[in-house]
Amino acid sequence: MRKTLAVIAAVVAMATGCGSNHGVKSAAESIKAVDLRKITMEIGADSLMGRAPFSQGEERTVRYLSKALTMIGFEPAFNGSYYQEVPMIQIASHVEGPVIFNVKGKRMLMNAPDDIAIVSTSEQEVTDAEKMPLIFCGFGIVAPEYNRDDYKYVDVKGKCAVVFVNDPGLYTGDTALFKGKTMTYYGRWTYKFEEAARHGAAAVLIIHETMGAGYDFSIQRNSSVSPRLYMASSENSAPQCQITGWINDKPAGELFNTLGYDVNTLRTEACKKGFRGFDMHTVMNAKIINHLRRDKSRNVAGILPGKEKKDEAIVITAHWDHFGIGEKVQGDSIYNGTVDNGTSIAWALEIGKAFSSLTQRQARSVVILFPTAEEEGLLGSAYFTEHSPVAINKIAACFNNDMMLPMGRMKDIMVTGYGQSELEDMLAKVAKEQDRYLLPDPYPERGMYFRSDHFSFAKAGIPSLFARGNCDSREKGKEWAAENEKEYLTKRYHKPADNYYPEMNFDGICEDAKAIFEVAYEVANSDKFPEWKKNSEFARARR
Repeated sequence: MRKTLAVIAAVVAMATGCGSNHGVKSAAESIKAVDLRKITMEIGADSLMGRAPFSQGEERTVRYLSKALTMIGFEPAFNGSYYQEVPMIQIASHVEGPVIFNVKGKRMLMNAPDDIAIVSTSEQEVTDAEKMPLIFCGFGIVAPEYNRDDYKYVDVKGKCAVVFVNDPGLYTGDTALFKGKTMTYYGRWTYKFEEAARHGAAAVLIIHETMGAGYDFSIQRNSSVSPRLYMASSENSAPQCQITGWINDKPAGELFNTLGYDVNTLRTEACKKGFRGFDMHTVMNAKIINHLRRDKSRNVAGILPGKEKKDEAIVITAHWDHFGIGEKVQGDSIYNGTVDNGTSIAWALEIGKAFSSLTQRQARSVVILFPTAEEEGLLGSAYFTEHSPVAINKIAACFNNDMMLPMGRMKDIMVTGYGQSELEDMLAKVAKEQDRYLLPDPYPERGMYFRSDHFSFAKAGIPSLFARGNCDSREKGKEWAAENEKEYLTKRYHKPADNYYPEMNFDGICEDAKAIFEVAYEVANSDKFPEWKKNSEFARARR
Protein backbone atom coordinates (compact mmCIF):
# COMPACT_ATOMS: atom_id res chain seq x y z
CA MET A 1 0.00 0.00 0.00
CA ARG A 2 2.81 2.44 0.91
CA LYS A 3 4.47 1.79 -2.45
CA THR A 4 1.28 2.64 -4.37
CA LEU A 5 0.69 5.82 -2.36
CA ALA A 6 4.29 6.87 -3.00
CA VAL A 7 3.80 6.38 -6.74
CA ILE A 8 0.66 8.56 -6.68
CA ALA A 9 2.48 11.25 -4.71
CA ALA A 10 5.37 11.20 -7.17
CA VAL A 11 3.01 11.69 -10.12
CA VAL A 12 1.38 14.68 -8.43
CA ALA A 13 4.74 16.21 -7.50
CA MET A 14 6.07 15.73 -11.01
CA ALA A 15 3.03 17.38 -12.58
CA THR A 16 2.89 20.34 -10.24
CA GLY A 17 6.60 20.89 -9.60
CA CYS A 18 7.99 20.58 -13.10
CA GLY A 19 5.35 22.69 -14.79
CA SER A 20 4.73 19.91 -17.31
CA ASN A 21 0.95 20.21 -17.02
CA HIS A 22 -0.72 22.73 -19.31
CA GLY A 23 -4.45 22.49 -18.61
CA VAL A 24 -7.27 20.12 -17.95
CA LYS A 25 -6.40 17.66 -20.73
CA SER A 26 -2.88 17.25 -19.43
CA ALA A 27 -4.15 16.85 -15.87
CA ALA A 28 -6.55 14.16 -17.06
CA GLU A 29 -3.60 12.22 -18.44
CA SER A 30 -2.30 11.79 -14.89
CA ILE A 31 -5.15 9.28 -14.42
CA LYS A 32 -3.60 5.89 -15.13
CA ALA A 33 -5.10 2.41 -15.50
CA VAL A 34 -2.09 0.94 -13.71
CA ASP A 35 -2.75 3.12 -10.64
CA LEU A 36 -6.46 2.26 -10.68
CA ARG A 37 -5.48 -1.41 -10.67
CA LYS A 38 -3.07 -1.06 -7.74
CA ILE A 39 -5.48 0.89 -5.56
CA THR A 40 -8.34 -1.52 -6.32
CA MET A 41 -6.16 -4.53 -5.54
CA GLU A 42 -5.17 -3.03 -2.17
CA ILE A 43 -8.70 -1.92 -1.22
CA GLY A 44 -9.98 -5.41 -2.05
CA ALA A 45 -7.21 -7.24 -0.18
CA ASP A 46 -7.95 -9.73 2.60
CA SER A 47 -5.89 -7.56 4.95
CA LEU A 48 -8.75 -5.01 5.04
CA MET A 49 -11.08 -7.80 6.23
CA GLY A 50 -14.03 -6.85 4.03
CA ARG A 51 -14.15 -3.22 5.28
CA ALA A 52 -17.09 -3.56 7.67
CA PRO A 53 -17.93 -0.56 9.87
CA PHE A 54 -17.19 -1.08 13.59
CA SER A 55 -14.40 -3.54 12.78
CA GLN A 56 -10.62 -3.72 12.60
CA GLY A 57 -11.16 -3.62 8.85
CA GLU A 58 -12.63 -0.12 9.23
CA GLU A 59 -9.56 1.03 11.16
CA ARG A 60 -7.24 -0.20 8.42
CA THR A 61 -9.41 1.19 5.63
CA VAL A 62 -9.84 4.72 6.98
CA ARG A 63 -6.11 4.96 7.71
CA TYR A 64 -5.35 3.91 4.15
CA LEU A 65 -7.78 6.47 2.71
CA SER A 66 -6.55 9.36 4.86
CA LYS A 67 -2.95 8.63 3.82
CA ALA A 68 -4.03 8.44 0.17
CA LEU A 69 -5.74 11.84 0.43
CA THR A 70 -2.63 13.32 2.02
CA MET A 71 -0.47 11.92 -0.77
CA ILE A 72 -2.55 13.58 -3.49
CA GLY A 73 -2.50 16.95 -1.72
CA PHE A 74 -5.99 17.04 -0.20
CA GLU A 75 -6.30 18.68 3.21
CA PRO A 76 -8.44 17.29 6.06
CA ALA A 77 -12.08 18.29 5.47
CA PHE A 78 -13.35 18.23 9.08
CA ASN A 79 -11.69 20.90 11.22
CA GLY A 80 -8.21 19.49 10.81
CA SER A 81 -9.28 15.84 10.58
CA TYR A 82 -9.94 13.51 7.68
CA TYR A 83 -12.59 11.77 9.81
CA GLN A 84 -16.20 12.61 10.56
CA GLU A 85 -17.68 10.46 13.32
CA VAL A 86 -21.10 8.98 12.48
CA PRO A 87 -22.99 7.67 15.57
CA MET A 88 -24.82 4.45 14.82
CA ILE A 89 -26.26 1.38 16.45
CA GLN A 90 -25.48 -2.10 15.19
CA ILE A 91 -28.25 -4.67 15.55
CA ALA A 92 -27.72 -8.38 14.93
CA SER A 93 -31.14 -10.05 14.74
CA HIS A 94 -31.78 -13.75 15.27
CA VAL A 95 -35.23 -15.21 14.60
CA GLU A 96 -36.07 -17.91 17.15
CA GLY A 97 -37.75 -20.85 15.45
CA PRO A 98 -40.09 -20.52 12.48
CA VAL A 99 -42.36 -17.55 11.82
CA ILE A 100 -45.91 -18.82 12.25
CA PHE A 101 -48.89 -17.51 10.28
CA ASN A 102 -52.43 -18.43 11.19
CA VAL A 103 -54.36 -18.04 7.94
CA LYS A 104 -58.12 -18.46 8.31
CA GLY A 105 -57.54 -21.06 11.00
CA LYS A 106 -54.76 -22.83 9.09
CA ARG A 107 -51.20 -22.88 10.43
CA MET A 108 -48.41 -21.98 8.00
CA LEU A 109 -44.73 -22.04 8.96
CA MET A 110 -42.01 -19.98 7.26
CA ASN A 111 -38.36 -20.59 8.03
CA ALA A 112 -36.01 -17.64 8.46
CA PRO A 113 -34.04 -16.62 6.52
CA ASP A 114 -34.89 -18.79 3.50
CA ASP A 115 -38.67 -18.25 3.36
CA ILE A 116 -38.86 -14.96 5.20
CA ALA A 117 -35.97 -12.54 5.82
CA ILE A 118 -36.84 -10.30 8.76
CA VAL A 119 -34.96 -8.19 11.28
CA SER A 120 -35.92 -6.07 14.24
CA THR A 121 -34.98 -2.39 14.28
CA SER A 122 -35.91 -2.14 17.96
CA GLU A 123 -33.26 -1.06 20.46
CA GLN A 124 -34.60 -3.75 22.79
CA GLU A 125 -33.11 -7.21 23.15
CA VAL A 126 -36.37 -9.08 22.46
CA THR A 127 -39.07 -8.26 19.92
CA ASP A 128 -42.19 -10.41 20.23
CA ALA A 129 -44.88 -10.34 17.58
CA GLU A 130 -47.85 -12.21 19.02
CA LYS A 131 -50.95 -12.62 16.89
CA MET A 132 -50.03 -9.52 14.88
CA PRO A 133 -52.70 -8.89 12.19
CA LEU A 134 -51.59 -8.67 8.55
CA ILE A 135 -53.04 -5.91 6.35
CA PHE A 136 -52.46 -5.94 2.60
CA CYS A 137 -51.63 -2.42 1.37
CA GLY A 138 -51.05 -2.82 -2.37
CA PHE A 139 -47.75 -1.16 -3.26
CA GLY A 140 -47.56 0.72 0.04
CA ILE A 141 -47.44 4.11 -1.70
CA VAL A 142 -48.83 7.51 -0.80
CA ALA A 143 -48.22 9.84 -3.75
CA PRO A 144 -50.64 12.80 -4.06
CA GLU A 145 -49.16 13.86 -7.40
CA TYR A 146 -50.18 10.48 -8.81
CA ASN A 147 -53.51 10.44 -6.97
CA ARG A 148 -52.41 7.35 -5.07
CA ASP A 149 -52.93 6.46 -1.40
CA ASP A 150 -52.63 2.76 -0.60
CA TYR A 151 -53.23 3.42 3.10
CA LYS A 152 -56.43 5.42 2.69
CA TYR A 153 -58.88 2.61 3.40
CA VAL A 154 -56.85 0.47 5.82
CA ASP A 155 -55.69 0.80 9.42
CA VAL A 156 -52.18 -0.55 10.03
CA LYS A 157 -51.52 0.94 13.46
CA GLY A 158 -49.81 -1.71 15.56
CA LYS A 159 -50.22 -4.21 12.72
CA CYS A 160 -48.11 -5.62 9.88
CA ALA A 161 -48.37 -3.97 6.46
CA VAL A 162 -47.79 -6.35 3.53
CA VAL A 163 -46.84 -4.66 0.24
CA PHE A 164 -45.58 -5.34 -3.27
CA VAL A 165 -42.10 -4.26 -4.33
CA ASN A 166 -41.47 -1.49 -6.94
CA ASP A 167 -44.01 0.76 -8.73
CA PRO A 168 -47.28 -0.11 -10.48
CA GLY A 169 -45.84 1.27 -13.74
CA LEU A 170 -43.25 -1.53 -13.96
CA TYR A 171 -45.91 -4.17 -14.42
CA THR A 172 -48.18 -2.25 -16.81
CA GLY A 173 -45.60 -0.46 -18.96
CA ASP A 174 -47.90 2.56 -18.81
CA THR A 175 -45.66 5.65 -18.78
CA ALA A 176 -48.59 7.70 -17.45
CA LEU A 177 -48.61 5.49 -14.34
CA PHE A 178 -45.77 6.88 -12.20
CA LYS A 179 -42.82 6.68 -14.66
CA GLY A 180 -43.68 3.40 -16.32
CA LYS A 181 -40.81 0.95 -16.05
CA THR A 182 -38.51 3.57 -14.54
CA MET A 183 -38.61 3.16 -10.77
CA THR A 184 -39.44 6.22 -8.71
CA TYR A 185 -38.44 6.50 -5.08
CA TYR A 186 -41.95 5.27 -4.24
CA GLY A 187 -40.88 1.86 -5.52
CA ARG A 188 -37.76 1.61 -3.39
CA TRP A 189 -37.88 -0.70 -0.37
CA THR A 190 -36.54 2.01 1.94
CA TYR A 191 -39.51 4.21 1.05
CA LYS A 192 -41.96 1.38 1.74
CA PHE A 193 -40.45 0.83 5.19
CA GLU A 194 -40.61 4.58 5.90
CA GLU A 195 -44.21 4.98 4.71
CA ALA A 196 -45.47 2.02 6.73
CA ALA A 197 -43.83 3.50 9.82
CA ARG A 198 -45.42 6.90 9.14
CA HIS A 199 -48.80 5.18 9.31
CA GLY A 200 -48.00 3.54 12.63
CA ALA A 201 -47.38 -0.01 11.41
CA ALA A 202 -45.49 -2.21 13.87
CA ALA A 203 -44.11 -4.34 11.03
CA VAL A 204 -43.81 -4.27 7.26
CA LEU A 205 -43.20 -7.14 4.85
CA ILE A 206 -42.38 -6.73 1.16
CA ILE A 207 -43.33 -9.53 -1.24
CA HIS A 208 -40.16 -10.34 -3.15
CA GLU A 209 -40.17 -10.60 -6.92
CA THR A 210 -36.86 -10.67 -8.80
CA MET A 211 -37.74 -8.27 -11.63
CA GLY A 212 -39.17 -5.70 -9.23
CA ALA A 213 -36.38 -5.98 -6.68
CA GLY A 214 -33.56 -6.11 -9.23
CA TYR A 215 -31.92 -9.13 -7.55
CA ASP A 216 -32.84 -12.58 -6.28
CA PHE A 217 -33.91 -13.37 -2.73
CA SER A 218 -30.37 -14.38 -1.66
CA ILE A 219 -29.54 -10.68 -1.24
CA GLN A 220 -32.30 -10.16 1.34
CA ARG A 221 -31.56 -13.50 2.92
CA ASN A 222 -27.87 -12.75 3.45
CA SER A 223 -28.59 -9.22 4.61
CA SER A 224 -31.00 -10.41 7.31
CA VAL A 225 -28.46 -12.74 8.94
CA SER A 226 -25.73 -10.09 9.01
CA PRO A 227 -25.55 -7.34 11.65
CA ARG A 228 -27.33 -4.19 10.42
CA LEU A 229 -26.48 -0.57 11.11
CA TYR A 230 -28.94 2.21 11.86
CA MET A 231 -28.53 5.84 12.78
CA ALA A 232 -28.47 6.26 16.54
CA SER A 233 -31.94 7.34 17.67
CA SER A 234 -32.55 10.88 18.83
CA GLU A 235 -35.49 13.17 19.56
CA ASN A 236 -35.63 14.08 15.87
CA SER A 237 -35.47 10.50 14.58
CA ALA A 238 -38.16 9.41 12.15
CA PRO A 239 -40.45 6.58 13.31
CA GLN A 240 -39.50 3.01 12.39
CA CYS A 241 -41.39 -0.26 12.25
CA GLN A 242 -40.18 -2.71 14.89
CA ILE A 243 -39.97 -5.52 12.33
CA THR A 244 -38.99 -5.08 8.68
CA GLY A 245 -38.31 -7.60 5.97
CA TRP A 246 -39.23 -9.61 2.92
CA ILE A 247 -41.23 -12.75 2.10
CA ASN A 248 -39.80 -14.97 -0.62
CA ASP A 249 -42.04 -15.09 -3.66
CA LYS A 250 -42.96 -18.79 -3.44
CA PRO A 251 -44.12 -18.87 0.23
CA ALA A 252 -45.83 -15.50 -0.34
CA GLY A 253 -47.74 -17.10 -3.20
CA GLU A 254 -48.75 -20.01 -0.96
CA LEU A 255 -49.94 -17.60 1.73
CA PHE A 256 -52.18 -15.69 -0.67
CA ASN A 257 -53.40 -18.92 -2.31
CA THR A 258 -54.68 -19.98 1.10
CA LEU A 259 -56.61 -16.70 1.17
CA GLY A 260 -58.03 -17.41 -2.29
CA TYR A 261 -55.80 -15.00 -4.23
CA ASP A 262 -53.27 -15.51 -7.00
CA VAL A 263 -50.32 -13.16 -6.34
CA ASN A 264 -49.79 -12.20 -9.98
CA THR A 265 -53.48 -11.45 -10.47
CA LEU A 266 -53.55 -9.47 -7.24
CA ARG A 267 -50.51 -7.46 -8.37
CA THR A 268 -52.29 -6.58 -11.60
CA GLU A 269 -55.35 -5.44 -9.65
CA ALA A 270 -53.19 -3.42 -7.24
CA CYS A 271 -51.75 -1.49 -10.19
CA LYS A 272 -55.14 0.00 -10.97
CA LYS A 273 -56.25 3.38 -9.65
CA GLY A 274 -58.68 3.14 -6.80
CA PHE A 275 -57.41 -0.25 -5.60
CA ARG A 276 -58.22 -0.80 -1.93
CA GLY A 277 -56.15 -2.79 0.51
CA PHE A 278 -57.75 -5.29 2.84
CA ASP A 279 -57.48 -7.18 6.10
CA MET A 280 -55.83 -10.54 5.31
CA HIS A 281 -57.53 -12.28 8.26
CA THR A 282 -54.11 -13.60 9.10
CA VAL A 283 -51.95 -13.16 12.20
CA MET A 284 -48.19 -13.51 12.52
CA ASN A 285 -46.20 -14.87 15.45
CA ALA A 286 -42.46 -14.22 15.52
CA LYS A 287 -39.77 -13.82 18.17
CA ILE A 288 -36.56 -11.94 17.35
CA ILE A 289 -33.54 -11.68 19.64
CA ASN A 290 -31.34 -8.62 19.10
CA HIS A 291 -27.71 -8.14 20.03
CA LEU A 292 -27.00 -4.41 20.24
CA ARG A 293 -23.82 -2.40 19.91
CA ARG A 294 -23.61 1.38 20.02
CA ASP A 295 -20.55 2.90 18.39
CA LYS A 296 -19.30 5.41 15.86
CA SER A 297 -18.09 4.78 12.34
CA ARG A 298 -16.32 7.35 10.19
CA ASN A 299 -16.74 9.18 6.93
CA VAL A 300 -13.39 10.02 5.36
CA ALA A 301 -12.97 13.22 3.34
CA GLY A 302 -10.32 15.57 2.06
CA ILE A 303 -10.63 19.00 0.50
CA LEU A 304 -8.62 20.84 -2.14
CA PRO A 305 -9.46 24.52 -1.51
CA GLY A 306 -10.58 26.58 -4.47
CA LYS A 307 -8.79 29.69 -5.62
CA GLU A 308 -11.61 32.26 -6.00
CA LYS A 309 -14.65 30.49 -4.46
CA LYS A 310 -13.30 28.57 -1.48
CA ASP A 311 -16.66 28.49 0.27
CA GLU A 312 -18.29 26.69 -2.69
CA ALA A 313 -17.52 23.11 -3.63
CA ILE A 314 -18.11 20.06 -5.76
CA VAL A 315 -18.14 16.64 -4.09
CA ILE A 316 -16.77 13.38 -5.50
CA THR A 317 -17.97 10.31 -3.63
CA ALA A 318 -17.37 6.55 -3.43
CA HIS A 319 -18.38 4.55 -0.37
CA TRP A 320 -15.63 2.63 1.42
CA ASP A 321 -17.66 0.04 3.34
CA HIS A 322 -18.61 -3.54 2.57
CA PHE A 323 -19.79 -6.56 4.60
CA GLY A 324 -16.67 -7.66 6.45
CA ILE A 325 -16.37 -11.29 7.46
CA GLY A 326 -19.54 -13.37 7.28
CA GLU A 327 -21.02 -16.69 6.18
CA LYS A 328 -18.59 -18.92 4.29
CA VAL A 329 -19.27 -19.53 0.61
CA GLN A 330 -17.06 -22.17 -0.98
CA GLY A 331 -14.58 -21.82 1.87
CA ASP A 332 -14.27 -18.02 1.71
CA SER A 333 -15.76 -15.80 4.43
CA ILE A 334 -14.20 -12.41 3.57
CA TYR A 335 -16.57 -10.15 1.63
CA ASN A 336 -13.82 -8.10 -0.04
CA GLY A 337 -16.04 -5.83 -2.14
CA THR A 338 -13.44 -5.27 -4.85
CA VAL A 339 -15.94 -4.07 -7.45
CA ASP A 340 -18.41 -2.92 -4.81
CA ASN A 341 -16.79 -0.51 -4.20
CA GLY A 342 -13.00 -0.76 -4.55
CA THR A 343 -12.93 0.21 -8.21
CA SER A 344 -14.88 3.41 -7.47
CA ILE A 345 -12.59 4.32 -4.56
CA ALA A 346 -9.71 4.12 -7.01
CA TRP A 347 -11.73 6.20 -9.52
CA ALA A 348 -12.27 8.96 -6.93
CA LEU A 349 -8.62 9.06 -5.83
CA GLU A 350 -7.43 9.26 -9.43
CA ILE A 351 -9.81 12.16 -10.14
CA GLY A 352 -8.47 13.86 -7.02
CA LYS A 353 -4.94 13.30 -8.26
CA ALA A 354 -5.85 14.96 -11.56
CA PHE A 355 -7.17 18.06 -9.72
CA SER A 356 -3.97 18.23 -7.70
CA SER A 357 -1.99 18.00 -10.95
CA LEU A 358 -3.43 21.24 -12.34
CA THR A 359 -0.90 24.06 -12.62
CA GLN A 360 -3.70 26.57 -11.95
CA ARG A 361 -6.01 25.79 -9.05
CA GLN A 362 -9.75 25.45 -9.81
CA ALA A 363 -12.12 28.21 -8.63
CA ARG A 364 -14.34 26.11 -6.34
CA SER A 365 -13.12 23.70 -3.68
CA VAL A 366 -13.11 19.98 -4.41
CA VAL A 367 -14.17 17.51 -1.72
CA ILE A 368 -13.42 13.81 -2.06
CA LEU A 369 -15.75 11.92 0.27
CA PHE A 370 -15.62 8.24 1.19
CA PRO A 371 -18.84 7.64 3.15
CA THR A 372 -19.39 4.81 5.58
CA ALA A 373 -22.41 2.51 5.80
CA GLU A 374 -23.65 2.92 2.23
CA GLU A 375 -24.55 -0.76 2.26
CA GLU A 376 -26.73 -0.15 5.31
CA GLY A 377 -28.94 2.45 3.64
CA LEU A 378 -26.66 5.38 2.65
CA LEU A 379 -26.17 6.30 6.32
CA GLY A 380 -22.76 7.96 6.03
CA SER A 381 -23.64 10.19 3.08
CA ALA A 382 -26.96 11.16 4.70
CA TYR A 383 -25.09 12.17 7.85
CA PHE A 384 -22.60 14.16 5.77
CA THR A 385 -25.34 16.18 4.04
CA GLU A 386 -26.84 16.98 7.45
CA HIS A 387 -23.43 17.92 8.95
CA SER A 388 -21.49 19.13 5.93
CA PRO A 389 -18.24 21.06 6.41
CA VAL A 390 -19.33 23.08 3.35
CA ALA A 391 -22.71 24.84 3.52
CA ILE A 392 -25.16 22.55 1.73
CA ASN A 393 -26.46 25.37 -0.49
CA LYS A 394 -22.86 26.05 -1.55
CA ILE A 395 -22.31 22.56 -2.99
CA ALA A 396 -22.67 22.88 -6.75
CA ALA A 397 -22.76 19.19 -7.69
CA CYS A 398 -22.03 15.64 -6.60
CA PHE A 399 -20.26 13.03 -8.73
CA ASN A 400 -20.60 9.49 -7.43
CA ASN A 401 -19.76 6.00 -8.62
CA ASP A 402 -20.49 2.48 -7.47
CA MET A 403 -19.78 -1.01 -8.82
CA MET A 404 -17.56 0.00 -11.74
CA LEU A 405 -16.93 -3.23 -13.64
CA PRO A 406 -13.32 -3.48 -14.88
CA MET A 407 -14.04 -5.03 -18.27
CA GLY A 408 -12.15 -2.77 -20.66
CA ARG A 409 -12.99 0.23 -22.81
CA MET A 410 -16.65 0.91 -23.49
CA LYS A 411 -18.45 2.81 -26.22
CA ASP A 412 -21.19 3.92 -23.85
CA ILE A 413 -21.32 6.04 -20.72
CA MET A 414 -24.37 4.69 -18.94
CA VAL A 415 -26.22 7.37 -16.96
CA THR A 416 -28.19 6.06 -14.02
CA GLY A 417 -31.14 8.38 -13.43
CA TYR A 418 -30.98 9.73 -16.97
CA GLY A 419 -32.89 12.97 -17.49
CA GLN A 420 -32.28 14.39 -14.02
CA SER A 421 -29.85 17.29 -14.45
CA GLU A 422 -27.69 19.43 -16.73
CA LEU A 423 -24.64 17.46 -15.64
CA GLU A 424 -25.41 14.76 -18.19
CA ASP A 425 -25.60 17.39 -20.97
CA MET A 426 -22.08 18.45 -20.00
CA LEU A 427 -21.01 14.80 -19.94
CA ALA A 428 -22.44 14.23 -23.43
CA LYS A 429 -19.94 16.73 -24.88
CA VAL A 430 -16.99 14.99 -23.22
CA ALA A 431 -18.29 11.59 -24.29
CA LYS A 432 -18.36 12.75 -27.89
CA GLU A 433 -14.71 13.79 -27.62
CA GLN A 434 -13.92 10.27 -26.43
CA ASP A 435 -15.89 8.81 -29.37
CA ARG A 436 -18.53 7.54 -26.96
CA TYR A 437 -22.23 8.11 -26.38
CA LEU A 438 -24.54 8.55 -23.40
CA LEU A 439 -26.85 5.65 -22.66
CA PRO A 440 -29.81 5.80 -20.27
CA ASP A 441 -29.72 2.95 -17.75
CA PRO A 442 -31.31 0.02 -19.64
CA TYR A 443 -32.77 -1.30 -16.37
CA PRO A 444 -34.46 1.75 -14.81
CA GLU A 445 -36.82 -0.57 -12.95
CA ARG A 446 -33.97 -1.52 -10.61
CA GLY A 447 -33.99 1.98 -9.14
CA MET A 448 -30.21 2.28 -9.00
CA TYR A 449 -30.45 6.07 -8.74
CA PHE A 450 -31.85 5.59 -5.24
CA ARG A 451 -29.30 2.99 -4.18
CA SER A 452 -25.99 4.81 -3.86
CA ASP A 453 -24.58 7.83 -2.05
CA HIS A 454 -25.36 10.50 -4.64
CA PHE A 455 -29.02 10.02 -3.67
CA SER A 456 -28.36 11.62 -0.27
CA PHE A 457 -27.12 14.71 -2.12
CA ALA A 458 -30.01 14.62 -4.59
CA LYS A 459 -32.52 14.60 -1.72
CA ALA A 460 -30.74 17.70 -0.40
CA GLY A 461 -31.30 19.36 -3.79
CA ILE A 462 -27.76 18.99 -5.16
CA PRO A 463 -27.56 17.88 -8.84
CA SER A 464 -25.86 14.49 -8.76
CA LEU A 465 -24.35 12.39 -11.54
CA PHE A 466 -23.89 8.60 -11.45
CA ALA A 467 -22.35 7.48 -14.75
CA ARG A 468 -19.89 4.90 -16.05
CA GLY A 469 -19.24 2.73 -19.10
CA ASN A 470 -21.14 -0.48 -18.64
CA CYS A 471 -23.12 -1.80 -21.60
CA ASP A 472 -21.27 -1.64 -24.93
CA SER A 473 -17.73 -3.02 -25.09
CA ARG A 474 -15.57 -1.47 -27.79
CA GLU A 475 -13.93 -4.81 -28.44
CA LYS A 476 -16.64 -7.39 -27.71
CA GLY A 477 -20.01 -5.65 -28.04
CA LYS A 478 -23.21 -5.35 -26.05
CA GLU A 479 -24.08 -9.02 -25.48
CA TRP A 480 -20.67 -9.75 -24.00
CA ALA A 481 -20.93 -6.75 -21.67
CA ALA A 482 -24.42 -7.80 -20.56
CA GLU A 483 -23.22 -11.34 -19.83
CA ASN A 484 -20.32 -10.00 -17.77
CA GLU A 485 -22.62 -7.78 -15.72
CA LYS A 486 -25.04 -10.66 -15.21
CA GLU A 487 -22.22 -12.94 -14.11
CA TYR A 488 -21.07 -10.39 -11.56
CA LEU A 489 -24.56 -9.76 -10.17
CA THR A 490 -25.44 -13.45 -9.84
CA LYS A 491 -22.10 -14.87 -8.67
CA ARG A 492 -20.12 -12.07 -7.00
CA TYR A 493 -22.33 -9.18 -5.93
CA HIS A 494 -22.46 -9.01 -2.11
CA LYS A 495 -20.64 -12.35 -1.96
CA PRO A 496 -17.09 -13.39 -0.94
CA ALA A 497 -16.33 -13.93 -4.65
CA ASP A 498 -16.17 -10.14 -5.21
CA ASN A 499 -12.37 -10.39 -5.23
CA TYR A 500 -9.56 -8.86 -7.26
CA TYR A 501 -8.64 -10.90 -10.33
CA PRO A 502 -5.52 -10.30 -12.50
CA GLU A 503 -7.60 -10.47 -15.70
CA MET A 504 -9.50 -7.32 -14.73
CA ASN A 505 -9.11 -4.60 -17.37
CA PHE A 506 -9.05 -1.01 -16.02
CA ASP A 507 -8.78 0.85 -19.33
CA GLY A 508 -12.51 1.61 -19.36
CA ILE A 509 -12.59 2.90 -15.79
CA CYS A 510 -9.61 5.07 -16.70
CA GLU A 511 -11.61 6.66 -19.54
CA ASP A 512 -14.59 7.09 -17.23
CA ALA A 513 -12.45 8.87 -14.63
CA LYS A 514 -11.04 11.22 -17.27
CA ALA A 515 -14.54 12.05 -18.55
CA ILE A 516 -15.92 12.81 -15.07
CA PHE A 517 -12.83 14.81 -14.20
CA GLU A 518 -13.41 17.09 -17.19
CA VAL A 519 -17.07 17.63 -16.28
CA ALA A 520 -16.18 18.20 -12.62
CA TYR A 521 -13.49 20.66 -13.67
CA GLU A 522 -16.03 22.60 -15.74
CA VAL A 523 -18.43 22.79 -12.80
CA ALA A 524 -15.63 23.76 -10.45
CA ASN A 525 -14.81 26.76 -12.65
CA SER A 526 -18.29 27.75 -13.88
CA ASP A 527 -19.95 31.06 -13.01
CA LYS A 528 -23.19 29.24 -12.15
CA PHE A 529 -24.42 26.05 -10.54
CA PRO A 530 -25.78 23.25 -12.76
CA GLU A 531 -29.57 22.88 -12.65
CA TRP A 532 -31.99 20.01 -12.30
CA LYS A 533 -34.21 19.29 -15.30
CA LYS A 534 -37.73 20.68 -14.94
CA ASN A 535 -39.34 17.26 -14.55
CA SER A 536 -36.92 16.08 -11.87
CA GLU A 537 -38.47 15.27 -8.51
CA PHE A 538 -35.44 16.92 -6.85
CA ALA A 539 -35.73 20.36 -8.47
CA ARG A 540 -38.02 21.60 -5.70
CA ALA A 541 -35.45 20.74 -3.02
CA ARG A 542 -32.80 22.85 -4.78
CA ARG A 543 -35.16 25.82 -5.03
